[in-house]
Amino acid sequence: MHDHAWLTQHLPHQGRMCLLEQVTHCDAQRIECTATSHRDPDNPLRKAGGLGIAVGIEYAAQAMAAHGAMLSPAGGKPRVGYIASVRGVELLAERLDQPDPLRVCAERISGDDTTVLYSFEVAAGGTALLRGRATVILRAEVDA
Repeated sequence: MHDHAWLTQHLPHQGRMCLLEQVTHCDAQRIECTATSHRDPDNPLRKAGGLGIAVGIEYAAQAMAAHGAMLSPAGGKPRVGYIASVRGVELLAERLDQPDPLRVCAERISGDDTTVLYSFEVAAGGTALLRGRATVILRAEVDA
């Protein structure tokens, strides 16, 4: 649907910090993305030779940002947002750096013009690695 080049143009995450590879599905409620950057030895989030499972929250946050960008009016800049909280996080594996590509999904549960609640899941090889919910605060006064 959209590749890494589109993501780097529409997300605030640049260079190696743009962790997602492509958007494979998007509708008004849900986005699905893939990533292989978790296998990159130069991943900027890698510590002590690997990626801890909690790093998956950043992958999910970038999927949420991509969802917002895709829902922005054509030609418009997406609104800048930040994660205010994560809740109900289940860490279902020890490491994020699995051999299979990541499938990163985020689903909008509710929201308005200033706050959005998402559920998210990061999986590899058909197995969930982590899941949870995140509250995103949108800042209308800041351009992306």
